[in-house]
Amino acid sequence: MAKQISPSNIAVIGMEWGDEGKGKIIDFLAEKADVVARFNGGNNAGHTIEADGKKIVLHLIPSGVMRKNKLNVVGNGLVIDPKVLLQEIEFLKKNGIKINTENLVISENAHVILPHHIEEDRKIGGTIGTTARGIGPAYTDKAARIGLKVYEFIDDVMFKKRFGDEEFYQEYKKYAESIKPYVNDTSLIINYAINKNQKVIFEGAQGTLLDIDHGTYPFVTSSNCTTGGVCTGLGISPKKIQSVMGVCKAYKTRVGNGPFPTEITTATGQKIQKIGKEFGATTGRPRRVGWFDSLVGKYAVMINGIDSIAITKLDVLTTVEKLKICVAYKHKGNIIKNFTTNIKILQNCQPVYEEFDGWWDDLTKVKNYDRLPNNAKKYLRRIEELVNAPISIISVGPKREQTIVARNEFMF
Repeated sequence: MAKQISPSNIAVIGMEWGDEGKGKIIDFLAEKADVVARFNGGNNAGHTIEADGKKIVLHLIPSGVMRKNKLNVVGNGLVIDPKVLLQEIEFLKKNGIKINTENLVISENAHVILPHHIEEDRKIGGTIGTTARGIGPAYTDKAARIGLKVYEFIDDVMFKKRFGDEEFYQEYKKYAESIKPYVNDTSLIINYAINKNQKVIFEGAQGTLLDIDHGTYPFVTSSNCTTGGVCTGLGISPKKIQSVMGVCKAYKTRVGNGPFPTEITTATGQKIQKIGKEFGATTGRPRRVGWFDSLVGKYAVMINGIDSIAITKLDVLTTVEKLKICVAYKHKGNIIKNFTTNIKILQNCQPVYEEFDGWWDDLTKVKNYDRLPNNAKKYLRRIEELVNAPISIISVGPKREQTIVARNEFMF
């Protein structure tokens, strides 16, 4: 995708196995946005935002919700647990965050997660490390053309005809009545906003390597987390995506099962995990920690057409004496310089590293790029070279103000 100066809309995509810090980056960008539209996944996502003295973890509602006068769109590409959605709305209201039909709209074509989906997921999801939230089975029903769309769910006659169990129906009928005012044709709304040159953020959940088509299958989620999912998950043309921002950590993490070539199993990995508070925002599961993998980064840039990168948690690496970046894999005596999703190869690769001196300066109060330690800048520049994309944002802490803008041209 061609780079464009001062885009009117930006897709924000995870470059790894999720948990990259997209919530914070989207909240930061949302200050100047009009619309934030989520295009994939379900309440298996956990987007954490710290602002205005609050720490909020979002699972379904887009990350623009903590900014005033922003329209937050839950797109057709999601699968929605109505009970969880209503609990999230109530939670936000209790925390003083306004939620009404003026700032939240739900696609009538999104699919609904029902109790049997969750039950099925609990039985089969453990083998690949899912969150057991019913996401996969709901997407399975969608693909099999037996799923329940939101517009059917809020139509009492249609819903009762399809799911007539009285106890189940009475409970979910109440959820449907509560959700109904928020439901609309979100594709029309988003295209109208784009055509009016409003500033729109397309919010991705999970990450590139969890994409059902382009991830480390079968250790993936059940939706398209890559840029292509923006079009199918929101109902817009690919021509209308003006810029793509990839989000990645200054090191790597992975939750759940599956190959992880740069995983650190020493005390250094435990140190990074502890400092970085690497525990899942949705499940609380400890995240596996690894060195930065430039093959993963380069792959994500290629697959998504990434124009710039927001790199998060750089501050966590402070006091790590020697840092490593993976620049290639060794596999059966061969050197591999491009990432592969072939599990048989990936789980038998050994990383080839370049080593870098660390730094001891506290980064959490640094406001501009020039004030970063020289060793930190060397580390960042090498990442840019290896993944073939510039770094536009550097996060040095969880709060809004702990954000360094390195390049303005990729933002609103």
